[in-house]
Amino acid sequence: MNQNRTNNKKAYIFAGLTVFLWSTVATAFKIALKFQSPFELLFYAVLVSMVILSCILLVTGKHRQLFSFSRVEIFSSAMLGFLNPFLYYLVLFEAYSRLPAQVAQPLNMVWPIVLVFLSTPILGQKISLQSIVALLISFAGVYFISSQGMPFTLNIKEPIGVGLALFSSIIWSLFWLFNVKDKRTAEIKLFWNFAFSLLYLLIFLMVTDADLHFSWKAFLPAAYVGAFEMGFSFILWLNALRFASKTDMISQMIYLSPFISLVFIYLILGETIYYTTIAGIFLIILGIFFQKIRLSKKTTR
Repeated sequence: MNQNRTNNKKAYIFAGLTVFLWSTVATAFKIALKFQSPFELLFYAVLVSMVILSCILLVTGKHRQLFSFSRVEIFSSAMLGFLNPFLYYLVLFEAYSRLPAQVAQPLNMVWPIVLVFLSTPILGQKISLQSIVALLISFAGVYFISSQGMPFTLNIKEPIGVGLALFSSIIWSLFWLFNVKDKRTAEIKLFWNFAFSLLYLLIFLMVTDADLHFSWKAFLPAAYVGAFEMGFSFILWLNALRFASKTDMISQMIYLSPFISLVFIYLILGETIYYTTIAGIFLIILGIFFQKIRLSKKTTR
């Protein structure tokens, strides 16, 4: 009993640290994008993440498993690395470059609902009426957030940015659907995803007119993104899941992140927080919980 309590305390500590770090990244994205393009931000963030992951693999001894894979597994890494981090973050950073942080950050949260709908063609699962209602609730939240304080004008500001933020949730959902089928150790999969992503970034650099400049002013916020959005936070979350007696005990803490994020966005970026942003986040989370109620009922039958 005491051991369970100790482990649960550790789980909450790791989960709390992860949520805190995730709450800072929307602000970090906007700061980093002041000094560089979305491509440059992603390139340097991936480099930093690769260094961190390499060190973690060396310290844990898992580097010995790096080259133990089949052709199917290396193809899986090539495909997953294209989806995330390469395509996902290019699209997400472009959305952030066009939108206020308080808009871009919560719009990406609809991915659990999108995941259910993409499961139909990929996993052969059926969509219920309750899933459709959950989607409508969440997309009402998307509309509120997109209106940027003027919900009754029926006008979405920056529709391209909004479209990109929503498209990033589709990419993320596809990534997790295909990632479930790959049974390798999480750290090994992540390392090869980033390795292939770096290759795609180099190809992108060669075949486009993208620029790649270096300055410490640009590199430091990119390094923060690489370390705390893509690197350490992943390891902290894995430890939270490992110590928790029930994963749903800590998974719901994720929904604190968008609200904590608004505090950083207000204090550091100086954005005026719209009431429609707060209302929209509540609606998106309500839609996600509405969907989860359906799933939990299904599993108890």
